[in-house]
Amino acid sequence: MNTTKQDKQSLIELANEARRRAYAPYSNYRVGAALRTRSGRVFTGVNVENAAYPTSMCAERTAVFKAVSEGELDFEIIAVVTDNGGSPCGGCRQVLAEFGLDTLVVLADGSGKVIKETTVRELLPDAFQPQHLGKS
Repeated sequence: MNTTKQDKQSLIELANEARRRAYAPYSNYRVGAALRTRSGRVFTGVNVENAAYPTSMCAERTAVFKAVSEGELDFEIIAVVTDNGGSPCGGCRQVLAEFGLDTLVVLADGSGKVIKETTVRELLPDAFQPQHLGKS
């Protein structure tokens, strides 16, 4: 599937809309994500914080886990929206790498302005991949 500028903007808008539903009472750093699979399905996610901080979940992983739970494993693009266009954390980068290093990652701010376009491969060089688990 070819990703146009309009496709990217549509995903940014979906991520920004999802961001409004984030549960972030501790950091007040709301994150929304919209993930499109190669089949064309879109899954959104938000960050969900918890008083026990380590049990919180990022928006990117929420979107990925929703997609996987629906049988989708082949990702094309993910848009991530924060107030300031922040980048995915290391854990999210690793989870995205599991499903394809060439997934396009579009980072946007709360106004919908694209801050950066990159790939999972560029965000996580030398990613640990399933083939690294091979038996010796």
